[in-house]
Amino acid sequence: MLCSACHHESPDGARFCMHCAAPLAAACGSCGAELPEGARFCPRCAHPAEAPAPAASASPPERSPRDYTPKHLADRILQLKSALEGERKQVTVLFADVKQSMELAEQVDAEAWHVILERFFEILSEGIHRFEGTVNQYTGDGIMALFGAPIAHEDHAQRACYAALHLRDALKGYADELRLARGLDFSARIGINSGEVVVGRIGDDLRMDYTAQGLTVGLAQRMEQLAAAGAVCVSESTAKLAKGYVKLRDLGTAPVKGVSAPVQVYELEGMGELQTRFDVSRSRGLTEFVGRDEDMAVLEQANAGNGQVVGVVAEAGTGKSRLCFEFVERCRARGINVYTGSGVAHGKNIPLLPIMQVFRAYFGINESDGDRAAREKIAGRLLLLDDTFRAFLPLVFDLMGVSDPANPAPPMDPDARQRQLFAVQRRVVAGTRDEPNVTLIEDLHWIDDASEAWLANMVEAAAGAKTVLIVNFRPEYRASWMQKSYYRQLPLLPLGPDAIRDLLTDLLGSDPSLGGLAEAIHERTAGNPFFTEEVIQALIEAGNLEGTRGAYRLTTPIDHLEVPSTVHAVLAARIDRLPEREKQLLQTASVIGKEFPEPILEAVAELPGTDLTALLQALKDNEFIYQQALYPVSEYAFKHPLTQEVALGSQLQDRRRRVHAVVAHAIQESHPDKLDERAALLAHHYESAGEMLEAARWHRRAAEWLLRSDVGQALTHWVRVYEIASGLPAVREAMELVVRACEMLLANAWRVSLLDEESWERLAREGEELANRLEDQRALFGIQMGLATIRFLSGVFHTAIEPGRRAVELGDALGELEARCEARNIVIDHLWHGGKLDQAVEHTQELVALAGDDHSIGVERYNLSLTAWTQGRLGFIETWRGRPAQAVPLLERCLQVTREREQFEPMAWAMGGLVANGLQTGVADQVLVQAERAL
Repeated sequence: MLCSACHHESPDGARFCMHCAAPLAAACGSCGAELPEGARFCPRCAHPAEAPAPAASASPPERSPRDYTPKHLADRILQLKSALEGERKQVTVLFADVKQSMELAEQVDAEAWHVILERFFEILSEGIHRFEGTVNQYTGDGIMALFGAPIAHEDHAQRACYAALHLRDALKGYADELRLARGLDFSARIGINSGEVVVGRIGDDLRMDYTAQGLTVGLAQRMEQLAAAGAVCVSESTAKLAKGYVKLRDLGTAPVKGVSAPVQVYELEGMGELQTRFDVSRSRGLTEFVGRDEDMAVLEQANAGNGQVVGVVAEAGTGKSRLCFEFVERCRARGINVYTGSGVAHGKNIPLLPIMQVFRAYFGINESDGDRAAREKIAGRLLLLDDTFRAFLPLVFDLMGVSDPANPAPPMDPDARQRQLFAVQRRVVAGTRDEPNVTLIEDLHWIDDASEAWLANMVEAAAGAKTVLIVNFRPEYRASWMQKSYYRQLPLLPLGPDAIRDLLTDLLGSDPSLGGLAEAIHERTAGNPFFTEEVIQALIEAGNLEGTRGAYRLTTPIDHLEVPSTVHAVLAARIDRLPEREKQLLQTASVIGKEFPEPILEAVAELPGTDLTALLQALKDNEFIYQQALYPVSEYAFKHPLTQEVALGSQLQDRRRRVHAVVAHAIQESHPDKLDERAALLAHHYESAGEMLEAARWHRRAAEWLLRSDVGQALTHWVRVYEIASGLPAVREAMELVVRACEMLLANAWRVSLLDEESWERLAREGEELANRLEDQRALFGIQMGLATIRFLSGVFHTAIEPGRRAVELGDALGELEARCEARNIVIDHLWHGGKLDQAVEHTQELVALAGDDHSIGVERYNLSLTAWTQGRLGFIETWRGRPAQAVPLLERCLQVTREREQFEPMAWAMGGLVANGLQTGVADQVLVQAERAL
């Protein structure tokens, strides 16, 4: 039985949860039947119902999440809730509970245990909220928390791990208190897992309904159960996302109920050495620095002057950090002082983090320095710069967290204190005339409000100083100081094709097995270096690639390049930061496709024109989309293809199906005169909408239209017709679609080697069976024609005779000119290739007389004029018989007809025949020139 409070399984027949002591579904003490809530008697045997005993754990009373969620987080959740309801989210789930809580509860009074748990929950809530997680529910003697929903984070796994480490240490201190004060051996354990959940309704009290996808929540709880007292266990999915940011110890594998194979388990030991994604890239080994010569020149130019502030702006993963790293390394090589600081994703909760990093670098303070050593370094640097700083030293010591007990900072008004510290900062930034410096602060989109103020003061101080301030940030970041005349913005574009090619060669190498992989990766990642590296890393981890850097080979075919979880988290978090209406419009547009016309979006979104224009402009300003056409209609496209994919995947299937259906209807209404060329798109939308019969109809229409220009794509649609219609109820139209698909695949699949012998024989059997059930002689004729065609053109000549003969009989019985001609065409092919030229000529002349000048025969089935082709084939036969005078006019007539109708395959055959005759007559070169002109 599954507990509704903590999701723990108890044995069948249990009255209380064996994990948290919450009451389970009541059962009759006489017959064992489940008792409805509030029942006084058993509905099966009328035995009196007994009230369940109170839980021994004396757990705290039910509370609303709003009661324990900080106001700033609660406000953000309520602002986001309508945009998040009913969405798929990538999250990290954290479970924490008291180990052996039932035994501990027996050792103290119930009221005292209540107080102990209350303090326990306070510590848990504080730690979760510190890293902007959400306490989703209480589980009797613990909590379940989510990172990544409802507040989206691209580093949800790292945050959960940081929160777990913080809780581990805080709870150890609390356990020490309880051991000394009450003699209790109190300990907690924590489990973490990352995966997908569906976020449901979020109430005004912040209660959130959700549905776990797969084992996301269950596996997190299993990690908790596997953890030792005072320890944290994480799953493999979390370990992959947090590796390097934290230290992990491999514990091996453990069996999990509901999972076929044992799962990998890790113990979280502490903080890792890495803080940013660029640190991760450096730990793997930096790739070749390519495609940034012009951008580097801009930074070098700024470094040549005085008082320059340069902002490098680009989307996540474009290479801001790599460019800045290469620049400051060049500066260091020239002896220029460089001071760096960086925002981190959870940094808004850490005041002055990047500013303190810059100051520590300026003063040369290391992690190993004690307070006294740090004060000496600060005083030495400031007094050498300007002796008047002596009066400010206590303030600076206090700011840096190394106050001097003998000379503390004087109490003063906070504004006055900040003014004095800002004055020190401006003087430090100005430096000296003989000591130029470069300051780099990265990821401004993550810095806290206090750092914003210090940064603005730093920008002011840079004017006229012998210093360069370099900052980087994403497009959504804005600041008033960007209006300064000495500020220059450097937009960083994705890498171009040549640079990406060099990057991929550096990463993958050039093994023949990699053919086409680089192009596929480039198409998916659109020149984003981080996305490119993560896709390759995912392929390596999945076992698709084996080898070493620069010398990989493909070992397993790749059907589809998945979005790596690291990339998905970045894009999903960025989408979630949009205001509600912009986010919903972006999601709607993603259903339409990577490119979407404004009229279709307007029809689907059902927004007034002025509102739609404003929302599209906001999405353009935030660089989610761009306008790619103005006339005859306005068209937009997603700036990055993976953004469209993530926005689409975040929506529940029911919503996507509804929108796909509306899109399909809007396309039909907008382009009633161009439905053939949009048939493939309509098939996609109807299929995605779940309207499968309608989808099969449009796949058929797309196949028939594409057969004229792209046989391969046409056959792809015929395959979908067959697959979809075969799965539909056996109504007449569905069966007709299956038979037609079998017929067309048999007739044309040989062109692209689409079917093997086993497959085409199966299609022939299925098609013939259905045609007989339908009593459709025309369909049966088509199946025999297709089978004879594919057997003959695949080289299995002797097996083509029987279906060819039956096709002739059926064609004659139908009495249709086209059917009679097509069937005889098969016979002629067999005679021709069998070397029976006289009989082939006789049957060909009969066919020419039968068809006359009707050049439409054969176009629907083969995309060629059977009449013209018959004349051309007769020309080939005459060529083989050594009679060029008779052959050339026939071939020229074939060429003329097929050229007029742009039927390129018979055109090529006719030209080949003319060249062959030219060789016999000595004018081959002239014929080749004529053929090239004709093409």
